[in-house]
Amino acid sequence: MLFNSFEFLIFLPIVFLLYWFVFKPLRAQNLFVVAASYVFYGWWDWRFLLLIALTTVCSFASGILLERSEGKRGRQKLISASNIILNLGILGVFKYYNFFGENLAALFRLFGMELDWVTVDILLPVGISFYTFQALSYTIDVYRHKLQATHDAAAFFAFISFFPQLVAEPIERATNLLPQFSRPRTFDYDKAVDGCRQILWGLFKKMVIADNCAVAVNIIFDSYQDFGGVTLFVGALLFTFQIYGDFSGYSDIAIGTARLFGIDLMRNFNYPYFSRDIAEFWRRWHISLTTWFRDYIYIPLGGSRCGKWKVVCNTFVIFLVSGFWHGANWTFITWGAYHALLFLPLILLGRNRKYTDTVAQGRLLPNAKEFAQMLITFLLAVVGWIIFRAETIGQAGDYIYRMIAVPAIAPVFGKKTLLYIFIMLLIEWSRRNRQHAMQLSGTGLLRYRAVRWGVYIVVILFILMFSGEQSDFIYFQF
Repeated sequence: MLFNSFEFLIFLPIVFLLYWFVFKPLRAQNLFVVAASYVFYGWWDWRFLLLIALTTVCSFASGILLERSEGKRGRQKLISASNIILNLGILGVFKYYNFFGENLAALFRLFGMELDWVTVDILLPVGISFYTFQALSYTIDVYRHKLQATHDAAAFFAFISFFPQLVAEPIERATNLLPQFSRPRTFDYDKAVDGCRQILWGLFKKMVIADNCAVAVNIIFDSYQDFGGVTLFVGALLFTFQIYGDFSGYSDIAIGTARLFGIDLMRNFNYPYFSRDIAEFWRRWHISLTTWFRDYIYIPLGGSRCGKWKVVCNTFVIFLVSGFWHGANWTFITWGAYHALLFLPLILLGRNRKYTDTVAQGRLLPNAKEFAQMLITFLLAVVGWIIFRAETIGQAGDYIYRMIAVPAIAPVFGKKTLLYIFIMLLIEWSRRNRQHAMQLSGTGLLRYRAVRWGVYIVVILFILMFSGEQSDFIYFQF
């Protein structure tokens, strides 16, 4: 069920009303969340429910077994390792089986041997990477004694399957989300209103920005050899905003929807295209996954508390794993390596933590240095997105070469969409100190309700009048 679908438009208010006015006791609310989430997830394919149920049951049981094995560290290691291997094994079969098989067969061919590897047409369950990592966070946190094991099955099932962020982010930590299902929730009008605003902005980014970009991007990337440098650059630029509008739009809708039910999800995007270097970009892009890798892989490897070359190695590990997490294709791994290389000079010069504030704080416009830094960082990200979007590494290289070397030809795609992007950037720049662009405070003209409603109406009209062709969210494939 897509957030930008008619089905969800019916689904959400029904679930909202039943949640607050019928299923009032905590356990009843949690059970209802599970039921609603399974309907939401099963809308794609009911068979997906078997996998998420298996992951949930095994992870729930692992927590209880870890608790019962307190003081027996060897047994606890076995329990946690078993659950981690099981969940990663399921993820590996569905997401990476053919990738490993095809590359192993190619390796054997290099030595003159033929490996009779059977590829299988496996349907990738929507969101499997996301809920698997969420389940792993619970087992690891219980093992590390950062969280007590829960015996409340309803709360745990709700934690794993909570429908707003089930299929594409943010990846919640058990330490943040699970306790919220273990305590009573009361309706907060202000929180719900702000959630609706964030949903509205998420729909704008998805339907007006991402879906319009997608039309031109698909044409340009599918036939890139037919176009000149300017058009190819426009295609790369449009994909840069397509993936941002698509993914951050989903996150905004998910976070806003969760707030309607009294649940706070972590922030996943913080205006990443206003970053002054690539390190700041990664502190602002896909925050839930970046911090997941930091806490569960980077820090256990030694993090930044070691020599610089060890820090460099740890950074490369994180980015290569991040690339591989995105999909079974060498383009994703190359994309991860590309960003690790961009990180390298920042680490060696000790500048990877330089920018932790908001750019042009307290000023309307950035100064010349800040503007140049943002532009360079943005263009570096654009090159990375070409690698990410390409079908093969060869295609990515050829696209970049033709974008630079082929004589310029006037772009013929996405002119109106570029205008929509410009409007979005102006709004987000003016709201860059806020959690989201539609977080309207009661200051200045915005203190008047009529003005705020005027803003809502304009955004709604934009969505109704200028939406692109409906498409799946990009990150559903991951």
